[in-house]
Formats: sequence, structure tokens, C-alpha cells
Amino acid sequence: MKESISLSQSDSQQHKIARPSLPWTVRLPVSIVSTLIDNVCRPNGTSNRRLINFLDYQTPPKPANSVSSTDISLDATRDLWFRLYSPSINQLLPVLIFFHGGGFSFLSPASLPYAMLCRKFAFNLPAIVISVNYRLAPEHRYPSQYQDGFDVLKFLDENSATVLPKNADLSRCFFAGDSAGANLAHHVAVGACRTELRTMKVIGLISIQPFFGGEERTEAEFQLGGPSLLVSVPRTDWCWKAFLPEGSNRDHGAANVSGPNAEDISGLDFPKTMVVVGGFDPLKDWQRRYYTWLRKSGIEASLVEHPNMIHGFYVFPHLAEASLLVLQIKDFIAKCTSKVPNSKPGTFAAPIQVSP
Repeated sequence: MKESISLSQSDSQQHKIARPSLPWTVRLPVSIVSTLIDNVCRPNGTSNRRLINFLDYQTPPKPANSVSSTDISLDATRDLWFRLYSPSINQLLPVLIFFHGGGFSFLSPASLPYAMLCRKFAFNLPAIVISVNYRLAPEHRYPSQYQDGFDVLKFLDENSATVLPKNADLSRCFFAGDSAGANLAHHVAVGACRTELRTMKVIGLISIQPFFGGEERTEAEFQLGGPSLLVSVPRTDWCWKAFLPEGSNRDHGAANVSGPNAEDISGLDFPKTMVVVGGFDPLKDWQRRYYTWLRKSGIEASLVEHPNMIHGFYVFPHLAEASLLVLQIKDFIAKCTSKVPNSKPGTFAAPIQVSP
């Protein structure tokens, strides 16, 4: 990782480097994780998968906080499975299909941060949450991750009656993801728009600090792309190198969705989209471009900004902004639902206090 592309000295002199004010309970784990990432990612685009797996604490499915969970396998040959979270609420609930982050190369639905986050979503939104496991780079490059995500969607659409709880409201389905998972959610949403789903109606996309990029270096990458934050320019460059097809650059349509190789989505019935941006995220300029591109493409989109937050702030439950984000997502789901024909106002449970 130390030999990866980085900002030049002249660049760093021309741009003032900003630093967020974070409690030590955030700074310490961010520093540890950043160091670990730098040590498992090799300059040639390969990774130390054995060490990654050793350091990634995995949680089993279990009932907790009035939410049950179970793992459902689709294809063991490619480790394709998802974790289903079902809150103990006897009312129709929206369905949230979630794709985890990790630069396309790390983590899974069983990783502790995502197990906690998805359980929190299930309990507080409330919603039936489906957390998707997909193949990882660099062992599996583009488009493996997109194929896995879309195959889970097709499986759910064809088997919803037997797989999902009876209180799953298939007329209120949402895609959601963070970082690389938000990138994946976007591309799966595009694929869903080009496919006739039989039972599921996707009405919203929750894009939490999506991982997009390009050959250009943005102002935020200059200001915030140093090694002290979880996301840095050398780390994102490594992730793109590990994920994109051999010979491609960062203007590939998978990375730069609004760039020179952008796919035209203006004629699609693309779901209403909520884009979440953090003020101390080096990717924020790409995320705002994504939002602007959606609006120019005729898509109904909203921008939610957390000015003082870093990339991945939502996995730190003691941060007030993490709980606020849950309420903002709940509000977005309610607004999308209000526009669904024949939706019943009593569908949602009474307001629930956000749990830590």
C-alpha cells in the first residue's frame, strides 16, 4: 500500500489539509483499522486474505433486541448468501436489501460492524433487512459483485413467499448500501429497472457515502485524502485497482458513474434516492456529483449532509449523528411509502426510540 499512488508534495502544499474533531473512541479504532488495511493490501493489487479473515470478527445469526436473524444460502460454490433480520412486530414492514461496504475487498454481513448496523436498522426503522454477502476483490473482479447482488434480488423476487416473513410488504422494497455497497446498490438498481420483477416493487435507494471515483483528483481528495482518515487516496486507488477489469482506469462506468462512460438512466423508472454525504469524507465531491447527475437524469433525489462526519461514521453507535441517520432513513422510507398507491397509513409501527 505504501507504494500506491498518493498525492504529490506540491499538491499537498497547494491545498490546506483539513482534520475532523473526533472523540478518541472513534480516532483509535479508525487508526487501528487504517493501519491494518495498509498492511494487508499489497502494492501489486493482491491482498493477504488469510490475515484479513483472521482480523475480521464474525458474528453468528441469533435473536437479540427483539430481532431474529438467520443465514440463507443461494450458491455455496461462490459463497453467495444473505442474512435475514426480522423484528418481532406484527405489522406489514418494508423490505430493505442492504449491501455492505469495504472497498469491494473486505468484510461481510457477519462482520461485527454490519451485524450491529443491520440489526439496528431492523429494530428502529423498523424493516425486514436482507444483508447480502457477495464475492470479494481482488480474487473476484468486476462484475462479480454486481452479478451476486442481482442474483440475490432475483432469488428474493422468485421465492419471496417461502423465504421472507409473512409481514414483509413487497410493495415497499428498498435498496441500501454504504460505501462500496452503495455503489453496488446503484448498479443493482439499474439492473432491476431493466428487468421485470414479479413480486417486488423497489421504490427507494438509500445511498450512504457511496464509493465512486474517477481519474480526476477532486478538491476533497486533496484536502482529506491523507492517511489519518479511514478512507485515503492510496487506499481508494488500491481498491479500484483490485476491483476494476485489468487494463481499466477509474473512469470505468463502474467507478465514475456520472463520467465519460456513464450509463444513460434518464429513461428508467429509477427509484427515489437518498444520498448521504459526510463533510470529512474524501469521496464527498464524487457523491455530490452523483446526486447532481441523478437530478439531471430526471431522478427524484435528496441530499443529506453530515458536515462534521468522516467516512463510515454510522458504524460508531455512540456518535449522535449515527442515530440521527437512522431517523433520516426512517423519514425517507415514510415519504416514499406515502406515494405508493393503496398504501395504508397504519402499516408502520408506532415511533420507536432509536437504540444504541
